Amino acid sequence: MRTFDIIIIGGGRASNLAKTAGKAGKSVAIIEKSKFGGTCANRGCVPSKLLIGYANVARTIQSSSRHFIDAEIKKIDVDKIFEKTNTYVDGVDASYRSRFNENVETFLGEASFVSNYVVRVNGEKLTAPKIVIATGTRPVKPEHEKAWTSDNIFPLKGEVPKSITIVGAGFIACELANFFDAVGIETKLLVRSQRILGKEDSEIASIFKEEFSKKIDIAFDTSIQKVAYINHRFQLTLVNKNNEISRHTSEALLYATGRISNADTLALENTDIKVDERGFIQRDVMFETAVKGVYVVGDASGKHMLQHAAAAEVNHLSKVLLKNVDTPYVFKYMPHAVFTDPEVASVGITEQEAKKQGIPYVASTTDWLASAKAQSTRLTYQRTKLIIDPKNYEILGCHLIGPESSTMIHQVLSIMHLDNDIRHLKEMVYIHPTLSEALLPAAVQAVAKVRKFKKAT
Repeated sequence: MRTFDIIIIGGGRASNLAKTAGKAGKSVAIIEKSKFGGTCANRGCVPSKLLIGYANVARTIQSSSRHFIDAEIKKIDVDKIFEKTNTYVDGVDASYRSRFNENVETFLGEASFVSNYVVRVNGEKLTAPKIVIATGTRPVKPEHEKAWTSDNIFPLKGEVPKSITIVGAGFIACELANFFDAVGIETKLLVRSQRILGKEDSEIASIFKEEFSKKIDIAFDTSIQKVAYINHRFQLTLVNKNNEISRHTSEALLYATGRISNADTLALENTDIKVDERGFIQRDVMFETAVKGVYVVGDASGKHMLQHAAAAEVNHLSKVLLKNVDTPYVFKYMPHAVFTDPEVASVGITEQEAKKQGIPYVASTTDWLASAKAQSTRLTYQRTKLIIDPKNYEILGCHLIGPESSTMIHQVLSIMHLDNDIRHLKEMVYIHPTLSEALLPAAVQAVAKVRKFKKAT
């Protein structure tokens, strides 16, 4: 049995901890069953955004008539697009490994626990007083063996399909549907209900549904009753809520119906580590499991399944393990974005959540048309929605839909982190006429609504 100072299971965001610990002189074993860099860098947020960059250019040309410009796309070389993306993915593993010094030993294989502090990989037993679990999640298994999940796209093996059917209504399904459709691949999105991006604020989700449906062929209230794979094509029998049957064929079928915990691969039954009813590993405020000295970070905890959350957790845990920091890390606010067309960004609670929790609030929704930069897009759907605490002007939630929403929301997020008061957004000076200037009338209206609420009560 070999002994290390720290064992890390999972080579995604936690590779930063391995790098830092190695530089601090600690002996580290880091175990990865696939490729170093993890889901985000290899199969998720990074390569998917590379694809979306191509989609954005295509969408701009496709919508040029909105600007009184007659333009057309003569050719989209999707093979070259995937070749470039695959080249990036192929370099991720080596790039991550290159950051480790001689104190870090990498193991390529699947780890499993023998006991609380003993881990087996490739038939070899390793032990350490500190173990970090960062095993993330995996897509729900497709209902047909030849169907894809998002894991099959990066890198894409074989020919790029000329048609694809995507099952799902969340951000992964929407982002991929937007890409494939934008670059000229016949795309159909199947949604079990009438809801799409159902976790977003309902008002924003409604606008998104209307705009997104203009570009993407979406079958709502529809599910797959039967799948057959014949002559390299999927033959789908579809059924809607009225039990009406239809048929659809495509070269590729992709399921984006959720992700599940990888904890079931760790043989946790050999330890005192606990999991919740969904199979995610339980932890306390210090990211520590039921076993002292064994920690869990990132998606493996099921708490905040976002790359930026995992990175923040790993950064704090490195301070706990290497600098004896004994204070918990608490996420004050957790923003997210959906990189589609339209783009959506959000932080804090939605209006439906405020109602459900019985939280007093004032809601305010404004368009972006006060900004000349926003007007120049010749779009009319852009909105800012603010959820405000009427007692103290605190921003409880902010929800944006429109170009560069993922960038604009950081201005609101900064105010929320420093001194959460919507009046700061009202009082600051904005560069004229930026997209961010659209936040000014939003703040002015929200403050006015709070004052009206106060007078009425």
